[in-house]
Amino acid sequence: MLFNSFAFAIFLPVVFILYWALPKKCQWAVILVSSYYFYMSWNVKYVFLILLTTVVSYITAILLEKEQNGKRRKFYLSVAFAFCLGVLFFFKYFNFISVSIAGIVQRFTISYSPFMINVLLPVGISFYTFQTLAYVIDVYRGDVNAEHHFGKYAAFISFFPQLVAGPIERTSNLLPQIKRENSFAYGQASYGLKLMVWGFFKKIVIADTLAVYVDMVYNNLHDYTGMILGIATIFFTIQIYCDFSGYSDIAVGCAKLFGIDLMSNFKSPYLSCSVKEFWSRWHISLSTWFRDYVYIPLGGNRVSKRRHRLNLMITFLVSGLWHGAAWTYVIWGGIHGLAQVIENLFGQNRLRIKSSEKDTKDTESGKDGESKNRLRIVRMLCVFLFAAFAWIFFRAQSLSDAAYVIRYTLSGIRHPMQYLIKGYSSLALTKKEIMTCIGMIGLLGVYDAFSLKYDVVACIGRWNVVLRWAVYLAMVLLILFMAPIGNASSFIYFQF
Repeated sequence: MLFNSFAFAIFLPVVFILYWALPKKCQWAVILVSSYYFYMSWNVKYVFLILLTTVVSYITAILLEKEQNGKRRKFYLSVAFAFCLGVLFFFKYFNFISVSIAGIVQRFTISYSPFMINVLLPVGISFYTFQTLAYVIDVYRGDVNAEHHFGKYAAFISFFPQLVAGPIERTSNLLPQIKRENSFAYGQASYGLKLMVWGFFKKIVIADTLAVYVDMVYNNLHDYTGMILGIATIFFTIQIYCDFSGYSDIAVGCAKLFGIDLMSNFKSPYLSCSVKEFWSRWHISLSTWFRDYVYIPLGGNRVSKRRHRLNLMITFLVSGLWHGAAWTYVIWGGIHGLAQVIENLFGQNRLRIKSSEKDTKDTESGKDGESKNRLRIVRMLCVFLFAAFAWIFFRAQSLSDAAYVIRYTLSGIRHPMQYLIKGYSSLALTKKEIMTCIGMIGLLGVYDAFSLKYDVVACIGRWNVVLRWAVYLAMVLLILFMAPIGNASSFIYFQF
């Protein structure tokens, strides 16, 4: 059941009414039942996977809390890891490993056909597996207590707004909110609806519009050369941000309808001045997960400089592999890891200008201030172009396709006018469509720039009643106008 589907437009109001109409002690049960129904709408069979994962992690966490013997505690932790990661490996990585082994063996002229399994990847499995593992690790470390109420714990793991594509919530934040008896707050629910509208706008109006041109090029790469490849890559850079952050806004806003606050998953990442800053703003729930459960256990930056850089590379390579069972994703992660190693090596982090949200005390003026502003803009542009380059591997269907984009994007640039004319004509955009794309991307940039200092949704809510409702109505009408008739478009991160 997609957020941008007619089915969800019926499902959400029904759950909302039941949640607030039934006694407060039943709230967790409404969440549990509705979440499992939501998940079963994708595939009834796979509901048993999330249930089994929930049961195993629930039992092992209780055993960990009761057990004092260090070896037995490590054994229980290992059981939880082996089961949860084993299920994830089987469904997501088995074919990838099998094909990779076959490729290596065949290089030695040994005839070998990889064994393949024909199963669909359960939607959201990477997200709820990581949320489950974080819970077990936190109990093992003594950071949280094991939850003894199975129903409430199951509701925490399966909470439908963030089940399929995050944010990957921490136990200490979400579980207490699931367990408590919430009281309806109009302001919170109203804010949630407005945030959902902005999320739908980013997904349907911006991301899905750009997706048409991105798919046209990337699904037929060898029909194109020159600037159009660069345009499609820039469009994808915007598309994936609007698609995924749009989903996160809808999820966070939806949760607020039930009196629950989820963590923010994006903070204007393309306005970052370094790759490190980019990852503090992009998919925050995942980047902090890898920081706390991979990077820091490896030693973080509390080790030698060489080991610290190795830890960065390992973390980002694993992050790339988490995104998908293909070498393109591994290379994408490796590129980001290498960039951070280079930043660390040349001391870029020490020279990095503080982000706008922290730069509230800046009183510089004159040439010095203008120089720093120009430098900041240049750095933001460099980070954006770097991210766009890395996204080539993320979007390309193979390493050879990614190499083709990199090789032929600048083809013909020695003749700038022909290069521009050919790129424009190949994309087949009318002036109206060009102005629409520029306007949408410009609106996104303005929103992100202001969101560094202000809560834009809350600010609009304080405008004159006529003006703010004009904005709400315009956005809703655009969403309805741009929404496809028939099947709704899926979210990119659902495949992970």
